[in-house]
Amino acid sequence: MVMDLHGRDVHSRDLRYFVAVAQELHFTRAAERLFVSQPALSKQIRTLERQLGAELFVRDHRGVRLTSVGAALLPHAQQVLEGWQSAVGAVERAKTEERATLTVGMSTRPARGGLLPAVRSRFSEARPAATIRLRQVSWQDASAGLADGTADVAFVWLPLPDLERYAWVVVAEEPRHVALPATHRLAGLDEVDFADIADEPFLALPGSAGALRDYWLALDAREGTAPRIGAEIASTDETYEALVDGRGVCLVAAGNAPLITLGGVVTRPVRGISPSRFALAWRAGDDGRPLVSAYIKACEEALGRVQQEPAGVSRRNR
Repeated sequence: MVMDLHGRDVHSRDLRYFVAVAQELHFTRAAERLFVSQPALSKQIRTLERQLGAELFVRDHRGVRLTSVGAALLPHAQQVLEGWQSAVGAVERAKTEERATLTVGMSTRPARGGLLPAVRSRFSEARPAATIRLRQVSWQDASAGLADGTADVAFVWLPLPDLERYAWVVVAEEPRHVALPATHRLAGLDEVDFADIADEPFLALPGSAGALRDYWLALDAREGTAPRIGAEIASTDETYEALVDGRGVCLVAAGNAPLITLGGVVTRPVRGISPSRFALAWRAGDDGRPLVSAYIKACEEALGRVQQEPAGVSRRNR
């Protein structure tokens, strides 16, 4: 690092040598501390004094003392060195971040419209040294790894538990369908009213899913009536098996219907309930991290828009 002091180029090394002598008030001890020879240190201090046009130290039989000019320079030299050290640390952290791995959590793979490869392509173009790692998470964790820190960003279904901890951008809004055994009395209909299935036994997410469990049980449409729980499910396979076994029905996003209509199961649109929302989420404040910010930007670019939400919901309005 080179600094210009009124036209005099001064290297950070010169200031480092000066500060060491000023703190030790002894050239030999300062040289040992700096791992340089004492003559080389003395020569460098003399060069700095010539550049500044003033002596920085008094050297006599009583030892080494700062001159008034040296005393004036010392706090500024220390400040410059501390600032430079801070800058070097910031650069190293940024370099590490650039080479780091970004973990993307998900409980449902966001295949919608080729979103995932589109995001990866844009992210890799912006951060070629970074690595993306996909982490599949059980439905028991509605945050898909955000809550325990095992994911940096995550594709999740809203609502998230502990909303104030997170920010997000909605990537898909889809009608909710009901999944039924193919032999169910309503399986032959084109659409189903929620009132017609409200009393059916429902397959429920684990209790740890919190608000998300309530959402997929459509508590908001039940007017205070508690649902009947036929079984708890924590994966697509468990859901399919429970449906075929006749243990209940369940609500699914339209985009997930193909995952469970493998034979013996059908899905039908449901009237009378709100659509589902699928989102890319992150811990509040983490969008200041370069890789997280780059992934959010890549996702927004892949969507071809910046999602706008009511105040307190979207990243843009938090």
